Amino acid sequence: MPDQIASAADWRSTLSSNAVVVADFYADWCGPCKMIAPHFESLATKYAKPRKIAFVKVNVDTQGEVSQQYGVRAMPTFLILHNGSVIKTIQGANPPALTSAVEAAVKLAGPGAVSGSSFSSGGHRLGGTPAGGQRVGTGQTVARPISWGINQWINAILNFLGLYFVSLFSLDPYKAAENSRYNKKNPPPQAGSATGPGGKPAGRATFKTLNDLGSE
Repeated sequence: MPDQIASAADWRSTLSSNAVVVADFYADWCGPCKMIAPHFESLATKYAKPRKIAFVKVNVDTQGEVSQQYGVRAMPTFLILHNGSVIKTIQGANPPALTSAVEAAVKLAGPGAVSGSSFSSGGHRLGGTPAGGQRVGTGQTVARPISWGINQWINAILNFLGLYFVSLFSLDPYKAAENSRYNKKNPPPQAGSATGPGGKPAGRATFKTLNDLGSE
């Protein structure tokens, strides 16, 4: 809630103890003053900060000295002062203009004057590790890609060359590459077993003797 200025000394004390002062010069008989009063109170609730930003109300009928000092003639009149000097004057009940002026003045009060949440964390690296190095949460750090050794490179080159030459010297290159033992999709042949094209068991080899050849 805004503070009520009770005297000229109270006014001077308010100016000297706050970086920014937002003053509402009003009169009890002023209809527009009553209309904008709730809006002024909401701004005070949102932005007022002890020893930084003060919202005060000045009754022009009881605080004539303060009103005359600033030449207040119309009500309501809002004065925004920074370090004791007037930086903005708003005459009349104009909520958008008052809000805009207050938001601009709040920035002059220095760090910590703006209300709302502030982000003070140093940030987090991928995997839940903060910038300071301490691990937080249950996330896992991103693993580095596994580097290939010399054996992996040799095997990859041999597989490529094997597929290339099998396809090159075959009547059906696609089929030959598909059935080649260099194709990683084909399971490696087990010891003691022979497979034919397409992974089918190879037939048993037949041997003919001289007698068989003579009888044919």
